[in-house]
Amino acid sequence: MKIELAHGKTGKTLLTVDVTKEDSILDVKKKHIKEKTHLYPSRICYKLSLKDKALTDDVKIGDIETLTDGSVLYFKDLGPQIGWATVFIAEYTGPIFAYLIFYFSRNCSWIYPDSEGAPHNTVQNLACACYVGHYIKRVLETIFIHRFSKGTMPIGNLFKNCTYYWGFSSLISYFINHPLYTVPSTETQVYVGLSIYFFGELGNLSTHLAFKNMRPAGSKVRVIPKPNGNPFCALFNLVSCPNYTYEVLSWVGYAVMTQTFFSGLFALVGGAQMLQWALGKHRNYKKEFKDYPKNRKAMIPFIM
Repeated sequence: MKIELAHGKTGKTLLTVDVTKEDSILDVKKKHIKEKTHLYPSRICYKLSLKDKALTDDVKIGDIETLTDGSVLYFKDLGPQIGWATVFIAEYTGPIFAYLIFYFSRNCSWIYPDSEGAPHNTVQNLACACYVGHYIKRVLETIFIHRFSKGTMPIGNLFKNCTYYWGFSSLISYFINHPLYTVPSTETQVYVGLSIYFFGELGNLSTHLAFKNMRPAGSKVRVIPKPNGNPFCALFNLVSCPNYTYEVLSWVGYAVMTQTFFSGLFALVGGAQMLQWALGKHRNYKKEFKDYPKNRKAMIPFIM
């Protein structure tokens, strides 16, 4: 049968392609590229209507009930794309170097004019180990644990994400490693914050491993997230995105331990963003699975 490919903005027909019911959306993209465009598959998006979601590459023509002979698919150029893993590694590697630049510049007079050569105190050393350790963990998770449902994202996200992570890392490190930095008034506060940080990091890692095991390698299978034998994963009973819950908790602990404005602001801004992501994923779970647990919240147990 024949389907028309039309421009998403103007509605103008770009070309007509012959397809079979066994052809996938990826096959349609390849035919489009061969006949009409220089774009690559990940940059091409097709929709059944301007209001519909983009059709994924693995969807077969025969599985789209509304698509018949003479139907129209609306085309959109998504712009230059870059791999998710590449973006993640870039945005998580940068903070390591950004933080260490200020940590090792303690005696650099043009960065810290008030420096008198004093060594780092215990809190500054702990803060460095925790901050750098977090992002080393994130890089390793990107390489060995995360399985991405989408292969690419707009390249503009690379610059936006890197600006956010690298910028906050520089601000946090600059003030924590400043010679005039004042440690919390009690050791109890430091070690309570450190304990919260480690609890959040272990919980975050545990849930990332759980998510990995829910999706077989090379597939895009989606299932209802459920707890496993790991005690940290019991939080799946209460929220859809416990990985975000634990990560926010980790940064709250870091802010308590270091007692700096930008550490607290990073926890607040990051928490707000993760809450938005969690709410979106929670809505998708409820739409996709009719038997999705009704008592679950998105990220904050019993609240939201």
